[in-house]
Amino acid sequence: MAVSHWLLTPVLFLLPLMTRVSAQQQGCSVSDSNPKVPENNPPNYVVTTIHVEPGFTVSIDPRFPDSRFFAIQGAELLLTQVVDYEEDPLLVVSLICEDSAGQSDSLEIFVTILNENDNDPQFPQPNLTRFVREDTEVNATVVAREDLSATDADLDVIYYELTATVQGTDGYFAIKGVNNPEIYLQKALDYDKFQSTRLLLYARDRPVGSPDLTRTATATITIMITQADTRAPWFLPCVLLHNDTSVCISSPYSGTVNISEMAVEPLILRPGPIYAIDPDSTINEKILYSIVGGNTDEVFSVDADTGNLTMNKIVTSPDSFLLQVMATQANNVRKYSVATVEIKVINKSLYPPHFERGLYNGTVAVGLPPRSFVFQAGDPSTPLSITAADEDFPDKFNPNIEYYIKNSTDFTATRDGLILTNVVLQSPGTVSIEAVGKDVLSLQEASTVIEVEVLPATAGTPSDKRYSAQDMAILGGTLAALLLIALVFLGVLVWKSSKWYGKPVKHLLKKKLSKEISGGHHNEYYQEYEYPDVSTTQDQTSENGSVRSESGVPEQPAPPSPSHDAGETESLSRASSTTSNQGDKEEKEEEETGQEKEVKSILKTDRHVADDGYKAVWFKTDVDPEAGERVEVIENHAAAEDDDDDSDQDLQKNEEEEEDSDPDEQHGGLGVSFASESSPSPAAEETVNVSYTDAGTGDDTDL
Repeated sequence: MAVSHWLLTPVLFLLPLMTRVSAQQQGCSVSDSNPKVPENNPPNYVVTTIHVEPGFTVSIDPRFPDSRFFAIQGAELLLTQVVDYEEDPLLVVSLICEDSAGQSDSLEIFVTILNENDNDPQFPQPNLTRFVREDTEVNATVVAREDLSATDADLDVIYYELTATVQGTDGYFAIKGVNNPEIYLQKALDYDKFQSTRLLLYARDRPVGSPDLTRTATATITIMITQADTRAPWFLPCVLLHNDTSVCISSPYSGTVNISEMAVEPLILRPGPIYAIDPDSTINEKILYSIVGGNTDEVFSVDADTGNLTMNKIVTSPDSFLLQVMATQANNVRKYSVATVEIKVINKSLYPPHFERGLYNGTVAVGLPPRSFVFQAGDPSTPLSITAADEDFPDKFNPNIEYYIKNSTDFTATRDGLILTNVVLQSPGTVSIEAVGKDVLSLQEASTVIEVEVLPATAGTPSDKRYSAQDMAILGGTLAALLLIALVFLGVLVWKSSKWYGKPVKHLLKKKLSKEISGGHHNEYYQEYEYPDVSTTQDQTSENGSVRSESGVPEQPAPPSPSHDAGETESLSRASSTTSNQGDKEEKEEEETGQEKEVKSILKTDRHVADDGYKAVWFKTDVDPEAGERVEVIENHAAAEDDDDDSDQDLQKNEEEEEDSDPDEQHGGLGVSFASESSPSPAAEETVNVSYTDAGTGDDTDL
């Protein structure tokens, strides 16, 4: 019979005293009246030893319920049955001690059963399932504590541990503590990542890592993720972004309509008809369509249920339309997506494109790198090219046709119809491929067959094996870059030359041109005054009169200002009419050469004394004596050139400056005196008087 623990406590304290007194009175005793026996004992386990005085006998009192567990064998009290602490924590047995006179007394023994760790913890539900919405908030409780708390018959403290068995689901669920098995959501769920997981909850009666014997229990929790309405509609077809199943990017739609023509059927669009789905597949809400932008004059309309795009009226202008079509969930307008639809207005295509040849033949060698040319059969130097004709164009060339290979990935076609390899061909043989030419506007197609003979590597020409279209493109780009660098370098050289050497070159060219012109139109009278000979000048001045300065020293005539009006040119013409016919002819030849610069005269018949810096030469006959004009006659003495060294230096400097200046300016910058050959008498002599006004002082000086 099992006895309550709280009732046995005071009894245990009294047992030693009672047993000792009883043993002394009855003549029977035991070595231990309160023995301790571990549970799960083996049968016939010795509980204690009995001491019997002579003349006394001992036996087990059958009136006690626990007597069935004990037996006396010799002087030992045995425990004949296996005892479980969880059922019988304390056993009481009574021994009857009787003497020879028939008098008896009892001796009670209290046997304490020791608890052993022999029981595993127990979960109330070893297997349970919970459904969790993917939009459950983080830190929310998923499985309550009372559903997961384990019990231990050994009354040990339970320690818990949670693990996930499905790969990729670690970290989503956790328990509140090592002694608290309540499971909560630790990280936000995503239905597209996983739809279920399995958790294992371990209950231990010893801490993890304890050296003591540990009893463990396991509970399996299955978590089913239910999808929530969390995403907006997707237009199809679409491409997953970075392989993320929660984001799908759709391409814009495009189509064409004929100008001034009403389409009755729904428009054919690329890459397909307008269609959207609810990415929350288990919910799959209904999608509604509408045009929200770009529909000028309400030309188009879209079916709200199917998404088919139709025309309401014809289009009379070639302008394109960029429609915005919105797809929304029927139960929630906030869940929507917008796609663009480009509609091009084109002229009606009366004839579809077609290939004038139904079969093309080409050759290519084994082992060539990708993007190598396929050459025409029988002409290994000419790349194979296919062309689709279109009768809608005068020259049958439709620039909107694009080419592609339909039934093979080993070859590809360029926009211009060239056939290239797409892989490295490994074995020789004959390959038949289908090529398609498609009008990207009218969406009309034409197809043809190409038979490509793949030749062994030894049969290919060196150029076939060595160069490909990609190699030629790289070579062309390199040459273009080198040409550009050369042009830039040449431009820099020209700029540097013009900057550092432009002026000397220009001066040399101008000087050479001046010499050629002056050599072809030489005026002896002009040259005579350009570099006058001293002796000759002295002879002429002695006969015809001389021009002297006020100091009596010969002076070099000062060059006039380069800017003169047209009247100066006329004066020079009148003055030079007294020269020889040879001078007239030379002036005419000079005009015929197209000389751009005009030789301006310094010979004047009127004076502008008031002008600052004015220089002029006039004839003596034009001077009015009554006006107070003063004429100084300068005589030329040969000895005067040695009087002043500075004058010689100035003359040399002026000659150098005249060589650097324009030849025309040299011819027009010297003072000249002429004596008319046709003058009948010395009275007709004309004397040249030079006058200038100093621009700095404003004084007039007559030479």
